[in-house]
Amino acid sequence: MTDAAPHPFYDLHTHGFVRVAAATPRVRTADVAYNTRAILAEARRAAGCHVDLVLFPELSLSSYAIDDLHLQTALLDAVDAGVAELVEASAELDPVMVVGAPVRRGGRIYNCALAIAGGALLGAVPKSYLPNYREFYEKRWFARGNSCRGLTIRAGGHEAPFGTDVLFAAANHPGFIFGLEVCEDYWAPEPPGIMAALAGATIVLNLSASNIVIGKSDERHLLCRASSFRGYCAYAYSASGHGESTTDLAWDGQGMIYELGDLLAESARFDLEPELCIADIDTRRIIADRLRVGTFNDGCEDAGRPEDHFRRVSFTHRMDGRDAGLLRPLRRFPFVPNRPEKLDADCYEAFNIQVDALIRRIEATQAKCLVLGVSGGLDSTHALIVAAKAMDRLGRSRSDIRGYTMPGFATSDGTRSNAWRLMQVFGVTAEEIDIRPAASRMLEDIGHPFANGKPVYDTTFENVQAGLRTDYLFRLAGQHGGFVLGTGDLSELALGWCTYGVGDQMSHYGINAGVPKTLMQHLIRWAIGTDQFDGAVDAVLEDILATSISPELVPAGEDGAIQSTEGLIGPYELNDFFLHHILRWGASPSHTAFLAWHAWRDAAAGNWPGGFPENARSSYDLAAIALWLERFLNRFFANQFKRSALPNGPKVSSGGALSPRGDWRAPSDAVADVWLAELAAALPPEAKA
Repeated sequence: MTDAAPHPFYDLHTHGFVRVAAATPRVRTADVAYNTRAILAEARRAAGCHVDLVLFPELSLSSYAIDDLHLQTALLDAVDAGVAELVEASAELDPVMVVGAPVRRGGRIYNCALAIAGGALLGAVPKSYLPNYREFYEKRWFARGNSCRGLTIRAGGHEAPFGTDVLFAAANHPGFIFGLEVCEDYWAPEPPGIMAALAGATIVLNLSASNIVIGKSDERHLLCRASSFRGYCAYAYSASGHGESTTDLAWDGQGMIYELGDLLAESARFDLEPELCIADIDTRRIIADRLRVGTFNDGCEDAGRPEDHFRRVSFTHRMDGRDAGLLRPLRRFPFVPNRPEKLDADCYEAFNIQVDALIRRIEATQAKCLVLGVSGGLDSTHALIVAAKAMDRLGRSRSDIRGYTMPGFATSDGTRSNAWRLMQVFGVTAEEIDIRPAASRMLEDIGHPFANGKPVYDTTFENVQAGLRTDYLFRLAGQHGGFVLGTGDLSELALGWCTYGVGDQMSHYGINAGVPKTLMQHLIRWAIGTDQFDGAVDAVLEDILATSISPELVPAGEDGAIQSTEGLIGPYELNDFFLHHILRWGASPSHTAFLAWHAWRDAAAGNWPGGFPENARSSYDLAAIALWLERFLNRFFANQFKRSALPNGPKVSSGGALSPRGDWRAPSDAVADVWLAELAAALPPEAKA
């Protein structure tokens, strides 16, 4: 793309993103003119990075650690002149600047956060909580701003709203609403920033001059993360850095940006050079989370509906409509962590959620055995792994697991062999039932062309085999006093890739119903890597991981090519990406496509989960993403009737589940037209079929 008027789809603002920067400028103690120039230098650098909102540290205009110099008229006059210079310069700068400065009003000095943009002083928010302990003595110089509401202030020759009841909202960007708090405010039991979030701010900024001591960086992270999580908002923090007085304190210039508890960006600390810590905030995600979480709305009500008591200062934000990329960590596999240490922890939890849930179901039913079909594919393999571990923890013999491999018309020697090897190394009761005679009889009974020798491999042909397998399993469970353990996963449920009724959609307990296909592979790799079983088991698991995903219901073609699941319904890695964003927070299709394009367009960019094979790293252009997203939407809506009749199964991921009793409740006869139309209207011509 070029900078010259690209299609609106490529502009991050179209999708509700706001580019935020936490800046650490080069400053000099009490040198207001120097600091003003430094702030403008970083603001111009931020403009070159297409930043919308740039945050500077507390008292960045005057310096923080200057003690009684805060009370000097010469310094305060210089600050006033610096504010005037910043306001004038802002007329030619795109980013909204948020700057810290001491400002006089009514015979008092307030430690303020000033919002400046478009040649105007938009407003000033005073610090509510003034530390007066350990090394801080702010009450010696400043007045508290906690009770300042509905007021105005004059700074730099400009009159502007003043108080802790001020929010700032872009008139031309509905999600771009920010509130301000200053340093100690977010150490308070009831941070003012949380009230700003309850009043509608999607972004809360903290201007800080927190000095650094051992362990304090972790403390700041904790508070930033908690504020963004509890406030259902984004939270940006910028602390003073090199250039502050080191008479008795030291400074590290820490900057960070969180969104809904997720760390998006963090600066390098103790850097002698100015820094910009930049991330793109997804305001639509924030707003969507607030819509679905009743606790947030109850909090607004309990706080006295602060949106009715805050003043919104409106401004028009300059947006040039260019393709400025997307600066935020994007997980290609949103159900799978990127960091190896987090992947290990998540796999441990997912595996044990399933094992513990199955143990409870065995105890509740007093089942004599577990019955499952073992195909040699990923899903049945993982179900068997969970079942084996459950029996081990219960102190029961694995022979109480009854595994059945049931070859059909297209079962390959490789998967059949893997199924047998798997059952043997686990020591389960293993049997084989050839379903071809029964399937041939059924096809003959219903008058299917295949029974007359015609190569008709339609859905009926496939479902006869899938249905017979489940029918056998249910009868076997009844015969042996056990229950059928389902093997189908979350991805298949989303796509309807299962046979309804007497088929793989049904079981007595759907152990994999909360596990997406992309996580399934990592769970099996985790079982190998953490020595959950012995080397003989691991060798079979490695072979199964290397096998192509196929239902093996249709015989191979003349060229020997086997039936490919992903060739029919799309790559699971894309389908799981779509599922996460649409299920987790109701993202629009166009927003999902935009995220997918940035996550998947370049296989060499970004992070991959630990241990992900190099030769399996794919990329997709926007046309391919749009094609598979359209097919996902059609399948997702058309197959709700299958999900409305799901058996029980444990929820595993915070990304959600599809149980009609849990995360996803929808009518079985809804259509995808609205979603398809939204996608079609948003896509550029080159991405449309």
